Amino acid sequence: MTERRDSGALVVIPTLNEAAHIGALLDQFGAFAEREAAAGRNSIVVVTDGGSTDGTQAIVRSHPAAAKGRVVLIDNPDRIQSAGINRAVDRHGDGRVWLIRIDAHARYPDNYCDVLIAEAEATSAPSVVVAMRAVGDGQPQAAIALAQNSPIGNGGASHRTGAGGRQVDHGHHALMQLDAFRSVGGYDPGFAHNEDAELDLRLAAQGCEIWQTARTHIDYIPRASFRALARQYARFGAGRAATMCKHRIRPRLRQMIVIALAPLVSLAALTPVWAGFAVPALVWVVTCLIAGQIVARGRAGVRAGMLTGIAAGVMHLAWSAGFWHFILTPQQVSRPHIRETSQ
Repeated sequence: MTERRDSGALVVIPTLNEAAHIGALLDQFGAFAEREAAAGRNSIVVVTDGGSTDGTQAIVRSHPAAAKGRVVLIDNPDRIQSAGINRAVDRHGDGRVWLIRIDAHARYPDNYCDVLIAEAEATSAPSVVVAMRAVGDGQPQAAIALAQNSPIGNGGASHRTGAGGRQVDHGHHALMQLDAFRSVGGYDPGFAHNEDAELDLRLAAQGCEIWQTARTHIDYIPRASFRALARQYARFGAGRAATMCKHRIRPRLRQMIVIALAPLVSLAALTPVWAGFAVPALVWVVTCLIAGQIVARGRAGVRAGMLTGIAAGVMHLAWSAGFWHFILTPQQVSRPHIRETSQ
C-alpha cells in the first residue's frame, strides 16, 4: 500500500451545455472537496467549459463552493474533453496527487472519490477505472441503455460488463496518479473520442497497471435519440481508427466484424444489379432485431425489443461508418503535450 500524501485530488469535469446536470455534480463533488479540506487535504473541482451557451458557466460561478475556491471554472477553447483535462492539469495539478475525471452525463455514488482514492492506495495502481451502466428514461433512451448494457451493444467490454476487482487493458477512466498522467504526456488533444483507450496504451507501454475496481461504478446517461446516438458512435469509430493508426495495432475479432459492416451494408445499393447484394444488409437487420428481442425479454413487449435492436444496429453501422470515414479521409493527430513535472 502506498503512503497517502495530504495534497489532495484534482477533480475535472469537462462541460459543454450541461446546465441540466452541472449543479447536482457540483453539489456532490464540492462536498467531497469540503471533506478533504476538513482533513487537511487541498482537493479542488475544476470545470473546463467549451463555450456553453445554456447557462452552465453561470451555474458554476454562482455555486457556493466557488466562493470558497473549492470549485473553479476555466475556459476550454478547444471544446474537447482531452484538451480540457490537460489544461486543468497544467493549471491546477501542481501539488496534488490524484486526477479524477468526471463525465457530466453520468451519476455517481456519494462516496465515489473516496472509494477511488482508497482503491488506488490499496492496490498501488497508477490508474483505477470503473464499470459503467447505462440508465435511460422513456423510449428510445431506455432501449439505447438496454443495448449498451448488453453484448450486442458493448461487445463484452470489461468496463461495460461490470467485471471488476482485476487488472484490465482499458476501462472507463476514473482516477489516475497525476505523476503517471504527466509522465506519458496526458491525453492526446487531437482525440475528440477514444482518448481514454489511447492513453491506456501509453500507460501500459510504460508498465503502469490499470485496475478496474469492483467497489464502485457509474450510471451513464445515454443519448436520448437515435440521431444523437449515431453521431456519437460515428465519432467513437473515428476515434478508434485514429488510435489504431497511431499505435499501428490490429483490430480484435469483434471490432473487425463491425468494421466490415458499413462496406457490406453499402452493397445493398447494387441490388438493382443483383438481388444477392442485399443479403448482408438483410442478415444484419434481422440479427439485430432478433437480438433486441432477446435482450429486452420480459420488458414492454415487442416494441421494447424492436427499439433495442434498432439501437444496436445504429451503434454498429455508425461506428463502422465513422471508422471508414477516418481511414479514407485521415487527419493529422497531434501529439500529447502537457508538462511532465511540477514547476
